[in-house]
Amino acid sequence: METLKLVLTIIQLLTCVFLTCVVLLQSGKRSGLSGAIAGGAETFLSKTKAVTWDAKFAKMTKWVGLVFVLLTLSLNLI
Repeated sequence: METLKLVLTIIQLLTCVFLTCVVLLQSGKRSGLSGAIAGGAETFLSKTKAVTWDAKFAKMTKWVGLVFVLLTLSLNLI
């Protein structure tokens, strides 16, 4: 049982570091006044938003965050 707990703790630590990196790689939602005026319509009407790096990082953040939460809950139950 202790071996399982150690393995899950190491996986959780790696997930935590990866989640931090993914969040830091995302660009900010506010890029100043020019981004709010000029960039708002561009992102609203853009059809290629799903292929951008920001969209991939956002999707990755959701899944890695879910894995992190599940690992945390399972470690608390063990």
